[in-house]
Amino acid sequence: MDLRGRKLKFAAVTTMVVLALSGFSSGRGTGGSGGDGDSGGGCSSSGQDHDGSSSRQDDDHDGSGSGGSGSAEVVQDSTVELVSCATEADPYAVVEVSNPNGVSDRVTVVVHFLDDRSAVVDLRTVEQVVPANETVSVQVDLPDAAVAARVDHCEADLMPGTTG
Repeated sequence: MDLRGRKLKFAAVTTMVVLALSGFSSGRGTGGSGGDGDSGGGCSSSGQDHDGSSSRQDDDHDGSGSGGSGSAEVVQDSTVELVSCATEADPYAVVEVSNPNGVSDRVTVVVHFLDDRSAVVDLRTVEQVVPANETVSVQVDLPDAAVAARVDHCEADLMPGTTG
């Protein structure tokens, strides 16, 4: 093959790779370009499923999308709020975990039990499943009242990478 043919072949392959990676398709369905009104090319959006491998697609088809604008449900992180810290009388902390999403979430709650100088007395974790669109109370226990007697305050957080 001569140099001109190689350049043309390279340009064609490069164009196909770019189009494939950008989500451009020549049409939906098996016929390529047909006359059924649902074919034709274009860039992909959340309303299209060209290869069946899209993630977080709105499958309930409630009509809340806006045509080809590419809108999709945004998944938000669950949040944690400290309700009470451990005391000698109650050697546990209570936190509330809120899940603002339409699907359940498995999280790991982390509570730092700190003394009056903010040094760590103890650190405890609890795994919790939070149902969709709900807030749950989680009790995080210390081993005994003697440890709790050294606690001045608490800090609660969710372990990174565990929501979702």
